[in-house]
Amino acid sequence: MQDFIQGYRRFRAGTWRNERARFEDLSKFGQKPRALVIGCSDSRTDPQMVFNAAPGELFVIRNVANLVPPYGPDRQPQGSSAAIEFAVRALKVPQIIVMGHAMCGGIQALLNGAPAEVSDFVGQWVQIAEPARLRAMLAPEECRQDICEHEAVRLSLTNLVTFPWIAAAISAGELELHGCFFDIRSGILEHLGRDGNFHAISD
Repeated sequence: MQDFIQGYRRFRAGTWRNERARFEDLSKFGQKPRALVIGCSDSRTDPQMVFNAAPGELFVIRNVANLVPPYGPDRQPQGSSAAIEFAVRALKVPQIIVMGHAMCGGIQALLNGAPAEVSDFVGQWVQIAEPARLRAMLAPEECRQDICEHEAVRLSLTNLVTFPWIAAAISAGELELHGCFFDIRSGILEHLGRDGNFHAISD
């Protein structure tokens, strides 16, 4: 914990001092993020860092394998769906970005089965991406992880459109959906183009 306390002190001496006016505005006028980012909980893929975003610019949801479940309100807790609803209906974000990444442990669990020590929740959660797994299984074994990681982004984008108020906002021209993929080995970000393929973003 001491390391984190030291980090907080560096934040106070640096970031807080430099961004104090921004934080004061955010506290007075509330947040109006430029995008909702749905990313993975993996500690190596911080959306704010990847997009070099300032405080208040991104509303971020992080879960195992950056998955979006299909729309399905019921009496069970729905953490990711609740955050999506808040971002779209209350904050009225103009963009949603689903950001997958390379070497994703959640996708590995989907392809190979969840390890016993994370079998209470992880195995069931990643089953959301079963259609992505089925598509990846058509490829050679050495390509399946990479393909499934990309397919999971496409699937989450498809599932987002099952939310009626997202579909309505898209139809009204008030909301855009984007897919991205971050390779933690190279630092390269890919963007899903209109042609249905991922393209590396040049420096």
